[in-house]
Amino acid sequence: MNPVDFDVLVIGGGHAGAEAAWAAAHLGARTTLVTFTRDAIGRMSCNPAIGGIGKGQIVREVDALGGLMGLVTDETGIQFRMLNRSKGPAVWALRAQCDRELYAGAVQRRLAECPNLEIVEAGVEEILAGDAQYAESTENAEIESAAPTHRPADATRAPAAARRVTGVRLSDGRIVNAPAVVVTSGTFLRALMHTGEQKTEGGRIGEKAAVGLSASLSRLGLELGRLKTGTPPRLKRDTIDFSSLDVQPGDDPPVPFSFMTDRLAQSQVPCWISYTNAAIHERIRANLHRAPMYSGQIASRGPRYCPSIEDKVVRFADKNRHQVFLEPEGRESDRIYVNGVSTSLPIDVQREMIAGIPGLERAEVLQWGYAVEYDFVPPEQVDAALMTKRILGLFLAGQINGTSGYEEAAGQGLMAGINAARYVAQKPPVVLRRDQAYIGVMIDDLVTRGVTEPYRMFTSRAEYRLHLRHDNADQRLTPLAHEIGLADSARWERYRRTSERVGELLSSLRRLRWENKTLEEWIRRPEETGDRFRLGYEPLSAFSAEPDVWARAVIEVKYDGYLKRQQRVIEEHRAFEERGLPTTLDYASIPHLRREAVERWNAVRPRNVGQAARISGIHPTDVSMLLVHLAARGSSEAVA
Repeated sequence: MNPVDFDVLVIGGGHAGAEAAWAAAHLGARTTLVTFTRDAIGRMSCNPAIGGIGKGQIVREVDALGGLMGLVTDETGIQFRMLNRSKGPAVWALRAQCDRELYAGAVQRRLAECPNLEIVEAGVEEILAGDAQYAESTENAEIESAAPTHRPADATRAPAAARRVTGVRLSDGRIVNAPAVVVTSGTFLRALMHTGEQKTEGGRIGEKAAVGLSASLSRLGLELGRLKTGTPPRLKRDTIDFSSLDVQPGDDPPVPFSFMTDRLAQSQVPCWISYTNAAIHERIRANLHRAPMYSGQIASRGPRYCPSIEDKVVRFADKNRHQVFLEPEGRESDRIYVNGVSTSLPIDVQREMIAGIPGLERAEVLQWGYAVEYDFVPPEQVDAALMTKRILGLFLAGQINGTSGYEEAAGQGLMAGINAARYVAQKPPVVLRRDQAYIGVMIDDLVTRGVTEPYRMFTSRAEYRLHLRHDNADQRLTPLAHEIGLADSARWERYRRTSERVGELLSSLRRLRWENKTLEEWIRRPEETGDRFRLGYEPLSAFSAEPDVWARAVIEVKYDGYLKRQQRVIEEHRAFEERGLPTTLDYASIPHLRREAVERWNAVRPRNVGQAARISGIHPTDVSMLLVHLAARGSSEAVA
């Protein structure tokens, strides 16, 4: 390899790494993805599913921006369901079961065919950095269709950032030079797997831990923390008695994840539902002293919203049963994923637990459940572009930032890849607003509030979720993807055509009448779905084969008043939200400001007043004092 090898180097080939490499390479950056083995790229470490509440919206956003996950899910999905149909469209969310092997293979194939991308099989032992004179040298151009007030990455950090990435040292001693490095290490940083009292180094069954990389991040001055996640047993399909289980089919017709998918032609497979019981719970309680989480063997925090079965039994002691979903890992696979009983209990206890679940009395276990502990970087140490404040050119994405889930990782990876490529090209970063995308909500939550446990996205985290629906992700984000060069001509043409058709349909609904009322007035009725007009009204027959266009138009008609009111709130809030803060501001100089506010703001270095107000521990009076100080500072500078 030459002294200057690549523009962007991505460490790790999981869901964050795949999206980061894909985005950087498609933006023209010479990119390399470094991974232990090619065969592990795109691997689904835990459940064989994509999407869910809050998560499905992120996948649609990744797709609208030109990412991989939605396309690959549509290609390899074996069951598709729209969740929360009984509620309003703000919380509808897609979820798909995927064929685990086909999913990883599809990601690997697309990356292998990607221009400007080279894959290197190796471990990374050290991230290399050299001294860099701090300067706000990157141009302050703005991307009007993205976040009007975002600034170049160099200009959003504290002046203390005086080092810059130069490349990495691989496990075989080779040096690979790159001015931008994206770390997407997943659960592999100094990873330790637990099953009962047994401990094994590794971030996934059969795969080693990344020990040197953890030490390197620490030497660079980054604070590290420790988190935990877990996975359930896998069972052999033909040893399960499915006749005693409830069947959960997919939707008919299924809705695809990608805006580029016309229809899903593949047949769907069912999942099955069973339950734990009081006898199982009692057996678990009797063995809590052998569970790593309760014996003191694991001290780190696990995901609150995806608890282990032993945690469920303790936290929800009043419940006599918990739901268990049996999910096939592929159309032809003999492996069944037992969703709902993630565990690190000893093998003998796991064996008794599985045998006690109806339908699983004679089930053969192919892989036992386990927990994994791993290092992460508390995310207050990165900015909204996902670049570390201490080391310029070093980007972090995925579980290293304290998140859980494939979808959260993919959203971060895509944005880190975009911003790494733009950093090398000396272009301003792309920072999504909270009113623009769930990805924007997630990143703002991470860099502003930090995490005390693995972060999972929910629709409840978004203030403007009626605007952040799954159906309009292309409307919100594809123009931005086109502007920065990530949306190809086919995607852009698809977006333009869909937008035109929605506009035409809305005009028709306002113009056409039935029984002395416009169709728009009919559709505003709560009980009216509009299907009778789509399928049986001749003047609208041209739209009968476009269910996505019809669905979006119906939502916009039904919720027109709410959408307009929320848009006014967004616009009123944006002026306050986007008031920029000087990078050189000394918060200790603000009279009467509480010590906690000084410490929190100096640590996070918020980029604007909105972010400053959302930081944990900040009071409204702190923000008022900040605004008064900024006004006085502005007046004195104007006089000067």
